[in-house]
Amino acid sequence: MKYKRILLKLSGEVLAGDNHTGLNFGTIRDFAQNLADIRNAGIELSMVIGGGNMIRGRDALDYGMDRVLIDSIGMLGTVMNALALKAALETLNVPSEVLSAVGMPPVAELYNREKARKLLSTGHVVFFAAGTGHPFFSTDTAAALRASELGLDCVIKATKVNGIYDKDPEKFSDAKFLPELTYNDAISRNIQVMDTAAFAICRENKIPVWVMSIHDSNWVRNVIEGVKTGTIVKED
Repeated sequence: MKYKRILLKLSGEVLAGDNHTGLNFGTIRDFAQNLADIRNAGIELSMVIGGGNMIRGRDALDYGMDRVLIDSIGMLGTVMNALALKAALETLNVPSEVLSAVGMPPVAELYNREKARKLLSTGHVVFFAAGTGHPFFSTDTAAALRASELGLDCVIKATKVNGIYDKDPEKFSDAKFLPELTYNDAISRNIQVMDTAAFAICRENKIPVWVMSIHDSNWVRNVIEGVKTGTIVKED
């Protein structure tokens, strides 16, 4: 399970820390150190961050607001999160770059596959921001898309739970842990840890999805050493 070229998918809420919304720069600095440790172990590291700490689109839709405009705000939130982590990595002397699906120079360069490949090969941590650049697609789908375009080894979905269960472990005490699933199982069971489109893209391009807990104190070591933990979604 040792992967050398990975894309880490993270919820934006993680960057809020105890604040629950917005940016907690102490939390961001700590997380940047985690990223630096992974990169310094010789792993090509890229990342997609959600924007839930900036805006919860479902809340806005409850007020009848336009989905396209709300998704656009969410895209901007992911850019802010990526820039915050880039700033923290700079204090650790780790080179990084933000590539956005929506061009916004001089804040972030427009995403280009060859540019991303070159940056990763030269040891940069690369952040893919603004989702796919289109409304109605999640950042999970953006993560699967970028990993497929770049031929990466794995998508790691870091969540608040330690893997995938047959039902919500926070609601059901008898929830059964699933250490391994096929893509088809994940889709047919409607596993909510990633959306169906993301699983389908990974299935088509044979990219395993590794789901693990961001709250596990050993998660960085597990990534570096390929320790089998959490849940792996892969081919039959």
